[in-house]
Amino acid sequence: MGETIETDAGGIWVDRRGEGPDILLVAGLSDPAEAWQAQLDGLSDRYRVTAYDNRGTGRTPLPDGPLSVPGMAEDAAAVLRALEIGSAHVMGFSGGSRIAQELALNHPQLVRSLVLMSTFARPDAYFRSMTGFWHWMAERAPDERAMLEAFLLWIYTPRAHADGTVDRIIEETLAFPYPQSVEAFQRQLAPFRTHDTLDRLSEITAPTLVLAGELDIVTPPRHGREVAERIPGARFELLPGEAHQPFQEVPDAFNARVDAFWREIQARG
Repeated sequence: MGETIETDAGGIWVDRRGEGPDILLVAGLSDPAEAWQAQLDGLSDRYRVTAYDNRGTGRTPLPDGPLSVPGMAEDAAAVLRALEIGSAHVMGFSGGSRIAQELALNHPQLVRSLVLMSTFARPDAYFRSMTGFWHWMAERAPDERAMLEAFLLWIYTPRAHADGTVDRIIEETLAFPYPQSVEAFQRQLAPFRTHDTLDRLSEITAPTLVLAGELDIVTPPRHGREVAERIPGARFELLPGEAHQPFQEVPDAFNARVDAFWREIQARG
């Protein structure tokens, strides 16, 4: 249902569903727009939901030269401008939450509200070590399945590994016709490992909801609390029993929570 649109930043693949207030979904490391399938399906009855492929993911090509978080935020802004969206409720996940932070900092007029899922602002020593391992794991894993089996240990709950959810996600990823190359994975990972927004978060003016999974080992809740404490008026909420990617594991509950937040913002006018 998606298409490549021409923006002032070049061609970017987008998927749009529904009618209503605009929602922009910003995916994390390696995730194409399909990562948001449960939100594209579950929220488009009352919102106009837009997801897109970041640079080097899915159908959006990897550019020459290094990637940067501010540069990827410019891509998000370019998508909104190309689609003639004056402002949107922006939801970013993990690395995509960093892009969303930069979008809110550099283009506040485009951001009606922020939802930051599994977010962080300043990478710590644990995060740098973990992602350093991911960098070389991507090129040294014996095959793509082995890479996914190892990588997803950090991403999903033990429940999802036990009930077959992770096995299903692996099969869907292997069948996806636009796989991410090792080079694209590493080049996308690099800016997320080092980018720091902590000292600028106080400049964000958009109403903000920060969500963190209780069991998240990639971006533990302490990171989300730190982000919420720095953004004026931000709300922090812990999702009990969830890990890094609850919008996929418990989509109905997740969608209900963000819908309630957006309805609250809409009611303010």
